[in-house]
Amino acid sequence: MIIGLTGGIACGKSTVAAMLVARGAALVDADQVAREVVMPGEAALSAVVRQFGQAVLADDGTLDRPALGQLVFGDREKLKTLEAILHPAIRERMQDRLRRYEAEDPARLAVADIPLLYETGQADLYQGVLVVYVPQSLQLERLLARSPEMTEEQARSRIALQMDIEEKRRRADWVIDNSGTLYETELQVEAFLREAVAR
Repeated sequence: MIIGLTGGIACGKSTVAAMLVARGAALVDADQVAREVVMPGEAALSAVVRQFGQAVLADDGTLDRPALGQLVFGDREKLKTLEAILHPAIRERMQDRLRRYEAEDPARLAVADIPLLYETGQADLYQGVLVVYVPQSLQLERLLARSPEMTEEQARSRIALQMDIEEKRRRADWVIDNSGTLYETELQVEAFLREAVAR
């Protein structure tokens, strides 16, 4: 079974992902794949350089993320152009890896960890979506605790960039409520795995 895993910023998605892996799931992390597809020699990096120029490369031939960020930040058209290069490359590599895991062991749960799964219209690619949830007030509290340099206003605007967590919860096939203790979260993860296996 191949599922999508998502949540909101500071909801604990990485914690739940680690719990799933510890219990035998195969994980493909979108953020990690996003870094892979812009490594030297990758087609996506070549396309980014063709589109935005040599200035986006560091001296060692790797992507200069701050330079690229300055080019696209605040420019919706340039950002859309960049996403049109990167998103298909990331999606294709993730799907390839997930299919490989499924072919190797059809009984094993394969998990695609995608922060913006709903926002990028990928929910239909999976046999179900697991959302890691905490109420928005706790989301804000945890984000400020882990990023003390952030003002409350900055934290609120970061949260607002994503789909509302209540909407994600509503759309989910399964929900892990991560607002309690780690032990309570683990119990929910184990219950989810029993249900997923039963399917």
